[in-house]
Formats: sequence, C-alpha cells, structure tokens
Amino acid sequence: MTERIRQLQAYMDRQSLDAMLITSPKHVYYLTGFATEPHERLLALILPRGEQARLLVPALDYEAAQTAGSVANIHTHQDTDNAYEILGRLLPDRLTTLGVEKDNLNVNRYEAIQAAAEAERYVDVGLALREMRAVKTPEEIGRMKRAVRLVEEALRAGVALVKPGVTELELVAELEYRMKKLGAQGPSFDTMVLTGPKTALPHGTPDRRAVSAGELILFDLGVYAEGYASDITRTFAVGEVSKELARIYDAVLQSNLRAIEAIRPGVPFGSLDRIARESIAAAGYGPYFNHRLGHGLGMDVHEYPSVHGNNEDAAVEGMTFTVEPGIYVPGLGGVRIEDDVLVTAGGVEVLTTFPKTLTTIGA
Repeated sequence: MTERIRQLQAYMDRQSLDAMLITSPKHVYYLTGFATEPHERLLALILPRGEQARLLVPALDYEAAQTAGSVANIHTHQDTDNAYEILGRLLPDRLTTLGVEKDNLNVNRYEAIQAAAEAERYVDVGLALREMRAVKTPEEIGRMKRAVRLVEEALRAGVALVKPGVTELELVAELEYRMKKLGAQGPSFDTMVLTGPKTALPHGTPDRRAVSAGELILFDLGVYAEGYASDITRTFAVGEVSKELARIYDAVLQSNLRAIEAIRPGVPFGSLDRIARESIAAAGYGPYFNHRLGHGLGMDVHEYPSVHGNNEDAAVEGMTFTVEPGIYVPGLGGVRIEDDVLVTAGGVEVLTTFPKTLTTIGA
C-alpha cells in the first residue's frame, strides 16, 4: 500500500498536482487496504503532494479503518455533519490543481467538491489509477487464482444439477448458494444460466425456462474472493445436439485456443481480437461474433484493458484479462467459451482450468 501511494506522489510531481482526492471505494481499498461500501456517505482519501495521506470515513467505519492500519491520519463525519465542510478543512489551502476521479463523481458530488476545494483546476486521474491496477502483484494474482478455484467448484456443482425440467433460475439460485458456501464473498456479477435458443443472447436474462434435451446450456458466472474477481463461461450440450450446434461449438473453441496461443508481452490487444475474429469468420460465422474478445479483470470484473480490434495498447507482463469469443445465431443458439488469463514473461498462463471440450450433461 505504501509503495502505491509513493507511485502516486511521483505521479503528482510529474503532473504538477497539488493533491489527489480518491473517492472510489475500490481505489481507497487498493491504496489503503480499507474496504467498505459507504453507500451515499462520503469516503475520501486525500493525498497532498509531499505530505501524509488523510482518510475521511463515515463515523460508523472509524474502527474498521483503524484496523486496516495503513493510514494513520483518519478523520470521520457523522450523518448529521456536512461531510464536504470537513473535507474542505482536510484539503491543502490555496489549491491550484486537484486530481479527482471524474467517472466516480455525479454532478452533485462534483459541485460539492468544487465548493469545498476551491481549486483553480480539476484534472481527471482515473486513467492513471486504472493503468496502475492493470499490472497485478503476485499477491493479487494469488487472490484471483483463489477466485477462479471457487467459481470452478461452484460451476462443477451446478453442472451436476442439470436435468430436463430444472429451470434457469433454479440453477442460478443453486450456483450463488454454492459460491458463498465455498467461501466466496459473493458473485462478481449477476449469474447467467441460459438454455436453448436463449443461448444466442450474449446478455440474456435467466427466467423460468426449463432445461430440455437436445439443446445447449450456457453458464456465465464469477465470484469475488478477498476483493478480486473471476469470470468464466462454459457451454454444454444437454443430450445430443444438432451437427450445426456442434460445429458452432468447435468454431468458438478453436477461436479461443488461437487467441490464447498468441498472448505474450508486447502483443497489441487489437491483434488478439482480430486473430479470434478471423478464426470464426473462416468457419463461416463471422457476423455472429458481435462483441469484443475480452476485458480486463481484477478488483472489478470489467476493467482496463478492453480487448477489442481497435485497441493497439500492448499486453504487459502481469496483466489479467478474459478471452471469450462467441457465436450467437438467433433462433438456434449460441456458444461462448471464456477463460481468465495472465500475461507472463514467457507468454501466458490460463488461470481457468475447467474443461473446454464439448461435454454432454443432464441426459
């Protein structure tokens, strides 16, 4: 935590920022180790250039913030206080330039910060924080690996419950129960179980539709473990499926494998997307792959980088992201195969280990 704050102090020197104001709970956690969900209350980490950090927390979080221990200078506000008046007293006097996370502020909060800070300029520092987070430490990678293990255990248990007649929502309920029973903090996003033609909806909503033989079933799920996310998608056959659905599955699998094989430091993200897309186009399903190849993964289930064809940023050792090509044919069905990967010095480590060959279940 101390090293991360040192990096931000150096960033402030380079950018001539008088201070930074961090209001995203996840970034406060990233920089201090203190985790909370303040809801509508103000949570703020104040980093004056060349001075000690100051943490402003709701009074009900004071003891937990002390326990976190990485920031000694802790201040509180009661529900009856004007938290922004207190914030104003904690910010340096005569601010010229204040760094803020603009994508974490609504208009009301931004105006309240302006009134409290009275800075001449406000500079967005969100990208600098997101780029810092993109390269994971060994400790962060360990937490992500635990999140992967937990979600795969939950998926394995959920797959065993598939049989004709069970509904999508029943499977979602069982999966989310298993996640917490196994020790996860909870799902990292709304768990998705889709059956039959609904598998052609990349962001479909589970309902009371029942599993039927001769169809595909798609599971897309993830968990948080110690503040870090996993995200996996697997598609299965319920009994025997048509030859076309089997061809679609193989096309997605080959796309997934080819993209992963190409990952190494220095490779542009856009080239990975193009490799996956060209593979699917060669199989005759190019128009049916209608989303990016993947997204960054870490403290958020979707974070930097975005792995799409126009992103020429290069992969860096320590980055983690998903590889999730898909084919979605309306009225017929869809397949997505998603893995979580880590860029290593020599290439890539696939964190997800759940089998990817087309598997028949529930028959």
